[in-house]
Amino acid sequence: MNIFVGSLPWSIEEADLRASFEAYGAVDSVKIISDKMTGRSKGFGFVEMPNDDEAQNAINELNGANVSGRTIVVNKSEPRPEGERRSFDRNRTGGGRSGGGYGNDRGGFNRGGGNRNDRGY
Repeated sequence: MNIFVGSLPWSIEEADLRASFEAYGAVDSVKIISDKMTGRSKGFGFVEMPNDDEAQNAINELNGANVSGRTIVVNKSEPRPEGERRSFDRNRTGGGRSGGGYGNDRGGFNRGGGNRNDRGY
C-alpha cells in the first residue's frame, strides 16, 4: 500500500521516516519530496508497505503523531483522477484576457498606423 505522509518536519531524513514505519511492518520504499531547485524538503512524502494490514495499522497509529514538534498527517495515498493535473496546462493562454499581446488599441485609444483602413483621422 502506498501511504501519504504530510506535515513532515523540514529536518526529517528518509531513514528516520523509514524507521518510524518499520515499527509496524516491512517497508519497501520511502521518498521525501524535495524542491527541484533548492533540494529542500517540501514537507511531505510517501511510504510503500507491501502488507496492507501492517500499512493500515501504521496509518492508524501514526496519523496525528508528534514528530520533532510537528503533528504529521498519514493516510492511504490515492491516485489523482485522470483529468486532474496540477502542472502547467499547455492549452491555456494565460494573462487573463483572450488574445493577449499589445495590439493596436493599447491604452484605450488608437495610436494609428496599425490598421490598413486607418486614415489618420
